[in-house]
Amino acid sequence: MEWLYKNSPYTPSEDVQGFVYLITNLTTGKKYIGKKNFWRTKKLPPLKGKVNKRHSIVSSDWQTYYGSSDSLCKDVAVLGEQYFTRTILKLCANKTMMSYWETKLQFEADVLSRTDYYNEFISCRINSTGLRL
Repeated sequence: MEWLYKNSPYTPSEDVQGFVYLITNLTTGKKYIGKKNFWRTKKLPPLKGKVNKRHSIVSSDWQTYYGSSDSLCKDVAVLGEQYFTRTILKLCANKTMMSYWETKLQFEADVLSRTDYYNEFISCRINSTGLRL
């Protein structure tokens, strides 16, 4: 199953760090709001005669990702991927924006008090520097 953004399959560009998403169980209507990075930093051993590790930016596992909720992942394993939609709600330029938008959308949807969401907790730590672009 592909990630959809504005009803079309999405391919990331390098100027976008990640996204905030909505996964919907088509059989029950239960949903999950989360965030995911497109890229991750891979640490490589230092070159011969050097001390500092090298860093390389590589694609994350976002194409096959179905969230960090245990109950959601269990439902995906039992029902199958074809019974879930994965929608990108917001593209974000940095990790601070990802955290901000994930938290904002979770509170707006009131995910903790509703039974039609897989979300079980909201955790966030944001500073204003990453929001001022």
